[in-house]
Amino acid sequence: MDERQHPFPELHQRDHHHRSIGTGGARAAVFGVSDGLVTNVSLILGMAGAHSPQSVVRLAGVAGMIAGAFSMAAGEYVSMRAQSELLERELALERREILRRPEGERRELVRIYENRGVEPEAARRLAEEMMRTPELALETHAREELGINPSALGSPVVASSSSFATFALGALLPLLPWLFTGGTVAIVASVVIGVVASLGVGIALAVFTGRPWWYSALRQLLISSVAAAVTFGIARAVGVSGIR
Repeated sequence: MDERQHPFPELHQRDHHHRSIGTGGARAAVFGVSDGLVTNVSLILGMAGAHSPQSVVRLAGVAGMIAGAFSMAAGEYVSMRAQSELLERELALERREILRRPEGERRELVRIYENRGVEPEAARRLAEEMMRTPELALETHAREELGINPSALGSPVVASSSSFATFALGALLPLLPWLFTGGTVAIVASVVIGVVASLGVGIALAVFTGRPWWYSALRQLLISSVAAAVTFGIARAVGVSGIR
């Protein structure tokens, strides 16, 4: 990378690093698995706790998997589409200001760098370098003022597709035993699968949160366990006869 483009490359690298987790696909995938697992393990154990037949538990699990996957995908698409449209609007406004009043935008950059502790003369030279081309000027203003990277706004389609597929995967795991058996054997198998999958999801989440892997794994296991235990307990107390 040329020094004339980025006289302070360490600033550029640090800012870009702070925003690198927001592009959508991988984040949506990991959280999709987590949501699918927690949702369906709770639903399945809740139905099992109500003494429901194997066929009913299986039907509820399949319905929860399909409905939840579509709901997650739709919600992810709408939220990311709205966010992208908002950011694109802000970028369009910034682009217009750079073309209409470049000197004012240059002074704005100078103030930003000075507020960060850069010497006035160095801030002036840096701002001039950043304003040399409209593309670099837009990228710099977007990064410094809006905290975004214009080339990494995220894809609503990728995020929603990831959410759909991974929610379905997470929801399928505790359902698998009920496709082949029922009763206590299926309940125990769902619990074991849920525990192992929760630990795995927690470790994957640690990649995004920066937390120690053991902390994220135990936290995910605790959340899944509480949700499943409460649902199972309530369903066991009410039972199928209690809702007639």
